[in-house]
Amino acid sequence: MTDPHPQQSATPLVLLHAFPLTSAMWRGQLDGSLAGARVLAPDLRGFDGSPPPPGVPSLEHWVDDLARLLDAAGLERAVVGGLSMGGYLALAFARRHPDRLAGLLLADTKASADTEAARANRERIASAVLARRSVALLAEERMEDTLLGPDAGPRLLAEVRGMVAAADPRAVAWAQRAMAARGESFQVLAGLRVPVAVVVGERDAITPVTDDEAMVAALPAAELTVVAAAGHLSALEAPAAFNAAVLALLRRVD
Repeated sequence: MTDPHPQQSATPLVLLHAFPLTSAMWRGQLDGSLAGARVLAPDLRGFDGSPPPPGVPSLEHWVDDLARLLDAAGLERAVVGGLSMGGYLALAFARRHPDRLAGLLLADTKASADTEAARANRERIASAVLARRSVALLAEERMEDTLLGPDAGPRLLAEVRGMVAAADPRAVAWAQRAMAARGESFQVLAGLRVPVAVVVGERDAITPVTDDEAMVAALPAAELTVVAAAGHLSALEAPAAFNAAVLALLRRVD
């Protein structure tokens, strides 16, 4: 796990990217808009130019990479945030390393496990991209259209299309299988005693607002922000609204 975009200042914040993108998706958070935060935006192993982790695909491999990243940065605790797949990873980190969590940001994600149909679809994609040695399938299925809201402009569509096309087929397959293997995380949420912010695009078709409301209902104390008109990649589509929610979370962290 590499961190090509560190920013130095007070509150440590780790941002974990969505599938099948990289930390480039956080450009609206790495431009100085989150003043007062030390922002680390790593590329997950497999999406950073290196091979994906060895062994059976599991989010725990990336979770332990994240713990090592915090060690290397000299950070005992951090606010950990993720969008979509990054949110699954943030929840897995909260389960595996709760003592290292200062706060949690869950964006356009969910705490429930995949349905059988969703797992089957992930395996279909994983097998296809490995067999073809190409992620062209993601373009054929116009993945960028599901990641963005209906009002996303052509420039943003092209940007996301380019990020999807650049993904390593091995990483795409590994990530799909790791996400399929994850369990539900509602018990993790119920046990949290740190500030939590839940953010979701109003028009998110992948993890709709109801998924995020279910997470808020399981939390002792959480703030829900619904980003008007945004789709699944709310941080890219509406960075100002997204950043306002992040800054509000950081102000609640001890």
